Amino acid sequence: MYETSDLRKNLKIQIEGDPYVVVDCQFVKPGKGVAFTRTKMRNMITGNVVERTFRSGEKFQPADLVEQKMQFMYADEMYHFMNTETYEQLEFNENQVGDARLFLLENLHVDVLFFKDGPSGSRCPRSSRWSSLRRSPESRVTRPPEPPSRPSSPPAPSSRYLSSSTRATR
Repeated sequence: MYETSDLRKNLKIQIEGDPYVVVDCQFVKPGKGVAFTRTKMRNMITGNVVERTFRSGEKFQPADLVEQKMQFMYADEMYHFMNTETYEQLEFNENQVGDARLFLLENLHVDVLFFKDGPSGSRCPRSSRWSSLRRSPESRVTRPPEPPSRPSSPPAPSSRYLSSSTRATR
């Protein structure tokens, strides 16, 4: 059991049957009244962020999460992962993958969190190695040639450039 004094960033707790991860936490002790903790929490199933306030002394259940190593395979409308031990394949939607979707590459090994036998999130490794490949000059992308520019129209005549004969007629 966790208490409000145990709340901190990235702590996973269960509230009303749903798993939440604490995004932000602030302890407030007003001059009058009871101290409380103001939190922002993200629902690990739906991805919604909720702001809640808890009085000192409230208790929380730890979220019953299981973490498994999986391999990201590919993405179409869904994100497809494979368990590297059992070769079982699972599909995640965009909310379940979260911000990790921006960093997923094919064959990348990630940690997947499960809550009550269902996937609830994924976490990419902190670092990865990249290498660049040399390309031949023929394979480089070239730009198409620029279209010819239109001739500009001549400037409007000004009284300064007009001959004396045209000035008199004006």
